[in-house]
Amino acid sequence: MARSAKSSVVVVGSSNTDMILRLARIPGPGETLLGGQFATAAGGKGANQAVAARRAGGRVALVARLGRDSMGDEALAGFRREGVDVSRVVRDRSRPSGVALIFVGADGENSIGVAGGANQRLTPGDVAAARTTIARSRVLLLQLETPLASVAAAARIARKSKVTVILNPAPAQALPRALLRNVSLLTPNEHEASLLTGVRVTGAASAAKAARILISRGVSTVIVTLGAQGALVATRAGSRLVPGFSVRAVDSTAAGDVFNGALAVSLAEGAALHDAVRFAHAAAAISVTRPGAQPSIPTRREIDRLLRK
Repeated sequence: MARSAKSSVVVVGSSNTDMILRLARIPGPGETLLGGQFATAAGGKGANQAVAARRAGGRVALVARLGRDSMGDEALAGFRREGVDVSRVVRDRSRPSGVALIFVGADGENSIGVAGGANQRLTPGDVAAARTTIARSRVLLLQLETPLASVAAAARIARKSKVTVILNPAPAQALPRALLRNVSLLTPNEHEASLLTGVRVTGAASAAKAARILISRGVSTVIVTLGAQGALVATRAGSRLVPGFSVRAVDSTAAGDVFNGALAVSLAEGAALHDAVRFAHAAAAISVTRPGAQPSIPTRREIDRLLRK
């Protein structure tokens, strides 16, 4: 896939500091497990997707809110090192930067709790201030760790400017049809697709059924990520399963964010949908072989190398 200097992705979303505890398994309710390894890393779905898009070769701008604290300082410095445009990142005087507490089991599965902090104060006004940045982009990438009103405002601006809108509906919540009608691609995982439609999604057949419901609500394209099975890609013309890559998973934290960031870049470069999904699969496959959120995100060279293999 040839890299285009004209690719442009804007991410409107969250930024967190991840506090990660690795254990033999994820503890159950009321249970305490000892012997884990602790680490901190940059995270947050919006931040992860922005860094993933940047490392995948895109020109990326982030619209977000950070607290005026050491975690916000570190996050901002990290974005600048990555080459992400942070001119539309607001520093909040009244709320701390977001924090995520993450348990990771030996099998790579995770359990996450988030204190949103400044993320919850990202306003439609903040989004409106970035109107020109959004309108001049090729792809707008959204998630749901910031207020829904701000997500909807960004989608409206992009749709009016004929910018492709990708919404990763995570964390899962009910979505108004007015928002869905402004979404070009919706990218739920199995759990999120189930919550949005009431269909219990367990594989490609049930994913296709859920996707048809979402398309009937106004979404143009639905991509249901199915873990090791790949992704079910559905449009009004039909659906197909795009296989993923077989790897040994170490940590699945941020795999969905990496998928979405890479997908946005590939679509911004003009790739066909099937090819863009394969590109995103390759990026996500590499990420799960490494620990952490942003530390696990691969470069463009690594993604292209896996695709050639």
